[in-house]
Amino acid sequence: MAIIGSILSRVIELRKNLPKVPVNKSPYRLQKTSFNKLLTKASNTAFGRHYNFERILLSPNPMREFQKTVPIHDYNKMYNDWWHRTIENERNVCWPGTVKYFALSSGTSEAASKQIPITAAMLRSIKRTSIKQLLTLAKYEIPEDLLHRGFLMIGGSTDLNNQGSYFEGDLSGITTSNIPLWFQGFYKPGPEIAHERDWNVKLDKIVKNARNWDIGFIVGVPAWIQIVMERVIKFYQVKNIHEVWPNLTIFVHGGVSFEPYKKGFEALLGKPLIYIETYLASEGFLAYQNRPDTNSMRLSLNQGIFFEFIPFTPDNFGSDGNLVANPKVMLIDEIQEGKEYAPLISTNAGAWRYLIGDTIKFTSKSKCEIIITGRTKHFLSLCGEHLSVENMNNAIKYSSEILNIAIPEYTVHGISHGSLFAHYWYIACDNAVDVNDLRNLIDERLKEINDDYKTERAHALKDVTVEVLPIKVFNDWMDSKGKSGGQHKFPRVMKGALLDDWKAFVEKSRKLHKND
Repeated sequence: MAIIGSILSRVIELRKNLPKVPVNKSPYRLQKTSFNKLLTKASNTAFGRHYNFERILLSPNPMREFQKTVPIHDYNKMYNDWWHRTIENERNVCWPGTVKYFALSSGTSEAASKQIPITAAMLRSIKRTSIKQLLTLAKYEIPEDLLHRGFLMIGGSTDLNNQGSYFEGDLSGITTSNIPLWFQGFYKPGPEIAHERDWNVKLDKIVKNARNWDIGFIVGVPAWIQIVMERVIKFYQVKNIHEVWPNLTIFVHGGVSFEPYKKGFEALLGKPLIYIETYLASEGFLAYQNRPDTNSMRLSLNQGIFFEFIPFTPDNFGSDGNLVANPKVMLIDEIQEGKEYAPLISTNAGAWRYLIGDTIKFTSKSKCEIIITGRTKHFLSLCGEHLSVENMNNAIKYSSEILNIAIPEYTVHGISHGSLFAHYWYIACDNAVDVNDLRNLIDERLKEINDDYKTERAHALKDVTVEVLPIKVFNDWMDSKGKSGGQHKFPRVMKGALLDDWKAFVEKSRKLHKND
């Protein structure tokens, strides 16, 4: 491990001192190359033959022809038309060969698990992008010996479900089970603990071994990393996590906005950390933060993913978040900074013009940098208020700072108010707080940052209700869904059956608390 750490340190140091070489390839050219490679490789698959990829590649404008020929797919269409054949072990369906792994992902709006194919080509792309992100440490001011320290990666179990011809499990479990040999010396909690399926048992083992590890990096979803740190601090009866891991320097996170967690997270630290964000979805490693002093991520333009972008506007998406027929679709050179888009991706895992359900905003067109703003179906617009997850996160962060409280989770849903409408917030908070103060701060902040919300609060959106619940209620509900640990995230907006289930769970928790 010391030898590998020295090599990594040397590589990063060399990268830091290399002269800056102008990049000749524009984002459009990088994407054109990726597009051509994807279609060429998949031209003899069932999907490629059905849509005649060879003809598309020979057309005067292949990318536009691709858009005309291949329909947009959501998960249900992709699975029902094509991926189910891959699961049945048919070869060459959407990508050459068979698929050995499937990532189970429920997203945050559906109860049933989705089975997302993870091909060998996709695993290679994820590894290459991970290494590229590791090398960006050359841009940060970090201790010289940091790369000799351990990487604590909290994710799903590597004990994947064996379905005979394939394995399925959390993407983090799949990628961890494929960690390169050279990296295994750095990786914690190690293969034995990572193999554990029971989240609580895994957590106990991590806590009991924490003193034995020299951790420099932690990697995972903020909520679960925070739970780990809280348990370690409590077990060893210390004031902060740095009393156990004094060399902890970097937190690599993704999946959700870090802002709602930040205040509670930083209360567990003895010194500031460097935060680095990633956009690693079940469908691929889409983007990563590649420089300090930003909260934006650069799209991965040359690692087996071709991007298209649908403007996230009422012209393209209905009030339920569903895509309209024939939406406007843009290529990488047509986007605008500050506008929201829903990405479509075509990948070397056999996803084609696939709507992943996230919304993003470009913060820099020249650098191809983005932030994640929410989900296509995770926004509230009961009467035209167009309240996005980005707006909600902003209001939660603002309110928690004013009141000096930690709010790691929340969710919102719409309710009737006579013949009009109202919003109902469930807030996770273990601090003493005046609910009316919290409610007013959230409401006023949203009026400041969202003109549509301000307008509707004077008209059709008649009220806002806030209910504060213990953090444990949110964690227990996730646990009841089998979504503890890994890449799972709490839904920010609830509707339909998911909302009914949540409300029933909250009511049950209220009764138990009352009886106690």
